Amino acid sequence: MSRLPGDDAKDGDAPPVLRYDGRRLVPADHVPVRETPVSLTVNGVALATLIASPHDLHFLVAGFLRMQGLVRSAGDLLTLSVCHESGSATVRIRGEVPGRIMPTLTSGCGAGISFHVPASTGRPVQLPSAGPFVPPEALFSAMDALARASEAYRGSGGIHSAGAWDGERLLLFAEDIGRHNTIDRLAGQALLTGIDLSGGILVASGRISSEMAAKAGSLGISVIASRNSPTDLAVRICRELGITLVGYVRGRRFNVYTHPTRIAAAAAERIPGVTGVILARGGSRRMGSDKALLP
Repeated sequence: MSRLPGDDAKDGDAPPVLRYDGRRLVPADHVPVRETPVSLTVNGVALATLIASPHDLHFLVAGFLRMQGLVRSAGDLLTLSVCHESGSATVRIRGEVPGRIMPTLTSGCGAGISFHVPASTGRPVQLPSAGPFVPPEALFSAMDALARASEAYRGSGGIHSAGAWDGERLLLFAEDIGRHNTIDRLAGQALLTGIDLSGGILVASGRISSEMAAKAGSLGISVIASRNSPTDLAVRICRELGITLVGYVRGRRFNVYTHPTRIAAAAAERIPGVTGVILARGGSRRMGSDKALLP
């Protein structure tokens, strides 16, 4: 074979996409997801290069700066401009940019580097005992709403989506090639539109990593729900921050990894003549499981 598929493509044309159908390579109708590098300069300091999807980059930049603790309100952003042609974003903020920001390697897609994992910054999350309590139907509805909003995910694949759910509707929606970028985008939208995400539900299409859990905590998120699994470090962070972490929300089932008392699961059956039961003290050894979680 002297030439490869795509050798006939003209300069600037995308190479053809072929799919193996079990016997041969045939043309496929598929548009690969786009990504672009964005050089971020803040107060004249070259701060980072973000690898992201090319849409709504002002939300991504604002959210990234919020997650790094460089801005706390929309008023801290004096100017914010994005040039798609040059792949650059220029921002002026109140205050100074730190002389050195320690990078943290992450498991996220895209750049794979987060400068700061804000595990304890921002507004504290609500403790599980304070609620709000979430019925399973709310998680299923939130995941269905995320799926309906994720047209790009269905069309191209390879792109992650996330949304903020208030118990009845999807307040915000974001998608990007990087899981952690979707959280930055939600943070940026919330910052620039004045939406308070504390006590809300974060729904995501992909795996929940440690940096996503930490960023959700800094936003005051109470519940994280995903179609996929969390990492062990994400579980530890959610346990420490008081976040209820739910994974594998598929069909009518899911797994709860931390703080299950927030999930208002209905009892399977009622005992006739009994209104309530008080279980006090003890280590639940005779019950065989934590008696606080009994229906």
